[in-house]
Amino acid sequence: MPTAVLLSGGLDSAVLLADEATRDEAQPIYVRVGLAWERAELAMVSAFLARTRFARPVRPLVSLSVDMTDVYAASHWAVQGRPPAYHTPDEDVYLPGRNIILLGKAGVYCAAAHVGRLVLGTLAHNPFPDATPEFRAAFARALSLGLAHELAIDAPYAGTSKADVIRRGVALNVPLDLTLSCMSPVVGTGAPGTGLGSDSARDPSRKHRDPSPVHCGTCSKCRERHDAFVDAGVADTTRYGDTAFLR
Repeated sequence: MPTAVLLSGGLDSAVLLADEATRDEAQPIYVRVGLAWERAELAMVSAFLARTRFARPVRPLVSLSVDMTDVYAASHWAVQGRPPAYHTPDEDVYLPGRNIILLGKAGVYCAAAHVGRLVLGTLAHNPFPDATPEFRAAFARALSLGLAHELAIDAPYAGTSKADVIRRGVALNVPLDLTLSCMSPVVGTGAPGTGLGSDSARDPSRKHRDPSPVHCGTCSKCRERHDAFVDAGVADTTRYGDTAFLR
């Protein structure tokens, strides 16, 4: 029986997928809810899965959806793609019920597909109420009861820093440059989430050679990503549209 992995395209979930694939077959799951960066995330997920060599079989991506645009207002920063700035605290990017939504839909899929374990890439510093061990245990119990299907929910990196995840990714030969940790990425034609990054704008032929999203370099997720590479002592080869804050 495979392990299902919530795969967002970010560093943590990408390394987690590779880690889980060292032990057993893995089933990546992506859940769309209507946020501005999802098109770019899916583009990166596709590139990552296509170009990564896993130790054991990884099943084709399952893409699910839960429309949250009737809960998050049209003016919400995550819907508009206008995230908090580089130096803002993690608490400013809180999306109420985020893990409830993702785990709920993925959990129903797991029951239908007879998958008994679901994992996500929560890290040690996550300050949100739906990222605690107590929440995961209670939610797994509720899903198991409600679906009549025993389901375990694990967060193997819950005691791990992002820098340590990067080191683990290097050890597993994970292509970290094929991950996306940005709330205002650009890929395609120039608008956040949909347009060409600055590298492609300077060199129009580049979009044909490398269509992967470009990190904005100015949101707090880009800060968290870059700081983790620095802390890990690993070269950050991420393409950032704005490099003013890079160390």
